[in-house]
Amino acid sequence: MAHAIRFEKPGSPDVLSWQQVQVGKPGQGQVRLRQTAVGLNYIDTYHRSGLYQLPMPSGLGSEGAGIVEEVGPGVASLKAGDRVAYAGGPIGSYSDERVMPADRLVPVPDGITDQQAAAMMLKGMTAWYLIRRTHPVKRGETILIHAAAGGVGLIVCQWAKHLGATVIGTVGDEEKASLARRNGCDYPILYKHEDFVATVAEITKGKKLPVVYDSVGKDTFYKSLDCLAPLGLMASFGQSSGPVGPVDIGILAAKGSLFLTRPTLNTYTATREDLLTAAHELFEVVKNGAVKLAINQTYPLRDAARAHRDLEGRKTTGSTVLVV
Repeated sequence: MAHAIRFEKPGSPDVLSWQQVQVGKPGQGQVRLRQTAVGLNYIDTYHRSGLYQLPMPSGLGSEGAGIVEEVGPGVASLKAGDRVAYAGGPIGSYSDERVMPADRLVPVPDGITDQQAAAMMLKGMTAWYLIRRTHPVKRGETILIHAAAGGVGLIVCQWAKHLGATVIGTVGDEEKASLARRNGCDYPILYKHEDFVATVAEITKGKKLPVVYDSVGKDTFYKSLDCLAPLGLMASFGQSSGPVGPVDIGILAAKGSLFLTRPTLNTYTATREDLLTAAHELFEVVKNGAVKLAINQTYPLRDAARAHRDLEGRKTTGSTVLVV
């Protein structure tokens, strides 16, 4: 019998429970997966808490890797035994078996483990769209990434450094500063003790930045805008400190005709072509060593509640994988 993490109503990690579930046969355009590893992401806490609402009761999770067990009618690109991974698609990756749309799965190449694939898909493709599409990072640029020691942050630091950028990153403590520095962050800023706006101005000699990548939200939003040079871009792609709330867009004019976007991975990988491009470019930088994945924590899938507590308690660094 298959099992999955389910919850009946939004709330604290205590609402999560390990339950028996029925997994049917794959239908048209679907495959049935036996999952081996599941990625833990901050958006999972938003779904669990109700910040991002899901129909109840619900499963959880949007990233995983595993092996195709059975293909449904109309699936020609995959076969039983193939290793695949995904990010996005139907919620419910916190499970040991599930049915998935075949067109949202990407083949995992040799040289990439299942745990690496589960850890990299959402965070890695998020890093991909941020620095390759939302604002394509150019050699010689200086950028700011918040939460530089987090899963997305560590990948952005390495990938941007590989592209020839100077990387500034905010972190919560000295240990995370050291971790970010080892992963390509030139200037880790301890945001609890330093004014990161002033530090950015000092590093750039007053020129400020062409782009800020901000997943923190409420606590950093307005200061992030203050780090931008005229015509700079603010990419607000998360809200770990809470939602930003209403914004008077006149502030963008006052601060230098700034650009503001709230991008999502689902939009940037909506087509099969874009999904495969994102995954291919991500797998390449991992395989060639330009980006090294920091899977710093693993938990049994059934202990997802403990993993959520540690993630929200800022006790984790890099990527976390739930092992099936």
